[in-house]
Amino acid sequence: MEYLKEMGTPVTCPVVMFVRDGMIMTGHRHYRKDGEKTVSVWTIPGGRCEKGETIEETLRREVAEEVGVNDFKILDFLGRIDGAHPGDIVYVFAGQTDENPKLMEPEKFSEWGWKPLDSLLENLINPLAFKLARDFWDKKE
Repeated sequence: MEYLKEMGTPVTCPVVMFVRDGMIMTGHRHYRKDGEKTVSVWTIPGGRCEKGETIEETLRREVAEEVGVNDFKILDFLGRIDGAHPGDIVYVFAGQTDENPKLMEPEKFSEWGWKPLDSLLENLINPLAFKLARDFWDKKE
């Protein structure tokens, strides 16, 4: 997968969809808007590239930081989409792991776990990313 070797930029945000037995690894993330209101969304592991990192290095670092998963395989590149913040470019990958997520950043997330892929219909940080995952995994089954 050629994209994994690309150098990231400050607007590059790789994410990975882990699906196992019809369940997707997802977390409930909380953002503060305007210093008062909290907005809560469902998301998947991944994040913003740091200077000097390839997309794969960022993906592996972010997954370890957010969910404590270090042993995983990147199966396929699913697409590039616009991010939740204007100008962000999200690289979406499918991945596989036998590890379970852990809550590594309780200041940002209230939970991580395996949820039924079809049950995540509201409050998605990026609905298109979830659609890419659903389409990919539907073809694999």
